[in-house]
Formats: sequence, structure tokens, C-alpha cells
Amino acid sequence: MELLTQASVLSRFGYAVSDATRARILLALSEAPAYPSDLADALGVSRQSISNHLACLRGCGLVVAVQDGRRSRYELADARLGHAIKDLIGVVLAVDPACCAPDGECVA
Repeated sequence: MELLTQASVLSRFGYAVSDATRARILLALSEAPAYPSDLADALGVSRQSISNHLACLRGCGLVVAVQDGRRSRYELADARLGHAIKDLIGVVLAVDPACCAPDGECVA
């Protein structure tokens, strides 16, 4: 296990939220812990897709799996992530449409 700080943490977070499904998972988990099947149903994606995205988020150190009997419940690895996510979604951005596509990809 490697501990990351500052720029490395931001880089991992940026990679994690660069995918819309992973971003939606983090938003959901910022509200409450959840089981993968419930996340799949709520987000309208396959359970296999949720499983793959959760593995990525675990690898990035953003979520943890908590054993609950025979099931695993997922939650944010640090409560401060929930606060950060809520702060970020409150930010209003003034973007140059010639520079960035609606999905955030730079087209320049």
C-alpha cells in the first residue's frame, strides 16, 4: 500500500471522476454507503460495469469495501471526500465552448 498526498491525490481523484459512471458512483456514495447491486439499479448500469468501476475506485483509494455478512457494502474511504465532492458540485464554471466539449474533453 502506498500513501499519496497533494498532487498525487488530486491526480487520482481526477482520473476517477474522468469517467461519468465513476463520478456518479462517487456522488451516490457521498450520500450514503451502498451495495453494488443497489448502485447498478440506481445508476441504470450493469452489475459487471459497477463491479469494474468499484475496483478502479478501490485501486485509486477513494472507496472501501466493508464486509456485511456475505455481501460487501461500499463507502467513501474518507468522510472528507464526501465534503469535497459536495463542495465541487457547487462550483459554477464559466467555460469556453470552443475549448472543451460538454463531457469535459479538451478539443483544442
